[in-house]
Amino acid sequence: MRRKLFCEYGPIAYKIALFKEAKKKDLKDLLNGKKFAKKRNYENFEFIWKGDSKVLLRKLHGVDMELQKNKITNLKIASKKIDGLIINPGEEFSFWNLVGNATKKKGYKEGLVISNSQMKTGVGGGLCQMANMIHWLVLHTPLQVTEMHHHSDALFPDVKRRVPFGTGTSISYKALDYRFKNTTQNPIQIRVWLDDTFLYGEIRSIVPLTQKYKIVEEDNHYAKDENGVFYRNSKVYRIIIDKETGKEIKKELILNNHSKVMYDYSLIPENEIREEIKS
Repeated sequence: MRRKLFCEYGPIAYKIALFKEAKKKDLKDLLNGKKFAKKRNYENFEFIWKGDSKVLLRKLHGVDMELQKNKITNLKIASKKIDGLIINPGEEFSFWNLVGNATKKKGYKEGLVISNSQMKTGVGGGLCQMANMIHWLVLHTPLQVTEMHHHSDALFPDVKRRVPFGTGTSISYKALDYRFKNTTQNPIQIRVWLDDTFLYGEIRSIVPLTQKYKIVEEDNHYAKDENGVFYRNSKVYRIIIDKETGKEIKKELILNNHSKVMYDYSLIPENEIREEIKS
């Protein structure tokens, strides 16, 4: 029989384990001399490097819509911790260092969380949509991602998906953070806000970008292994284009998806299924 981990001995033990891991990460950051952005300015920087919007309420297979509604409350609270943030050259953005632990005391509600490839409910659920938004913006800039954690499995079928599969990021206080560094010569600004329908986000700067970025997904398909288990496969590339000439500067592979399908196989589009994976 497997010996229980300390965090498995009930809710109190779990909270103690989380606290311990958070402090270990803080100490590591201190020793590594991390400089995290903290200052805000709500006067918009002139140039928008990238802006986007994401639908807040999506009908996900097997997910209670009440959890989606609670997510909006959670995102509104978190957005106040991030909106207007100025990231100077050499500084890093850290999701959890800004937002902090999501607790009931702070007004957070029960929402959808994903843990060990399982859908669960938890206080502060749904904050990953904010991290996903920011990561999507960052991918369209020269900023450098310093920490992110991909979802390992395909948990939901596509419902009006507008971005390539797999470009989201997992977050869990404080072990799984989302971070990026301003490696440019100029400060940048993050703006995030919500209405009843959309989550909006922008990365702005005091200078315009000389390049534009495209994220494309290729070779998207499903295939099953010798055990009859389906996997979703694709390759995601980032294409960098010179704005003045329109010429492609670089095409780089940023993600090679091979994700186990965790939902009902009947929801897989038949025209996207290929032959079995060869061992």
